[in-house]
Amino acid sequence: MSAIPTPDAFTPSDDKPTVVLVHGAFAESASWNGVISRLQAEGLPVVAVANPLRGLADDAQYLRTVIDGIDGPVVVAGHSYGGSVASEATEGAPNVRALVYVASFILEPGESTGELAGKFPGGELGPALTPIPFVAGAVSGDDLYIQQHRFREVFAADVPEAETALMAATQRPIAAAALEDAASRAGWKTIPSWTLVTRQDLAVPAESQRYMAERASSHAVEIDASHAVTVSQPGAVAELILEAVRETAR
Repeated sequence: MSAIPTPDAFTPSDDKPTVVLVHGAFAESASWNGVISRLQAEGLPVVAVANPLRGLADDAQYLRTVIDGIDGPVVVAGHSYGGSVASEATEGAPNVRALVYVASFILEPGESTGELAGKFPGGELGPALTPIPFVAGAVSGDDLYIQQHRFREVFAADVPEAETALMAATQRPIAAAALEDAASRAGWKTIPSWTLVTRQDLAVPAESQRYMAERASSHAVEIDASHAVTVSQPGAVAELILEAVRETAR
């Protein structure tokens, strides 16, 4: 398999990890742009994956092919459902040094993203979702979208209004079945992890994030931010990723 290209200035001998960023539902790769520019300024190669958002096993398989195609060490950061995918994909991945969970799910095998989303009170995302039937070849189901007029309220309350209007229009839907899929693996059981808890989160309540981080023995940091923290406070997200890079350097 061909390696994912990284900047010419870096080779595996530099021991600089490639940071792989995994967006969650209702977001897309550009949601990491502010984080990417900060990581690149520190000399780190970065790959922002286009998470398919079709099903946990398939999404994780896709992410694993990206990880396996990278020469040298990797640090994986997942936002929201992207954390579910990252955990599933990284178990047994020999080149993954650290996991970073950003306003994210950290599932135990047997749990689903939807189950953990509703475990604690405070989430307001569910009533703001609209299911739209889809057909893609032999596959069909419901795609979930956040109602555009509620997008800022429940997902990105600390992002400027004009920017959230763009985010709402470009949101990537997630197949409803993906939120119901049970995890079968947990990379965090053997890979050190860091967690950014977002206190103002109406999609994944902070209490739920704390619960998952504590049982995973993840290094947790809290911040006053909405669920869209990669957009509203990219500096804080980048700093936690850099901490994970520094703490796992060899």
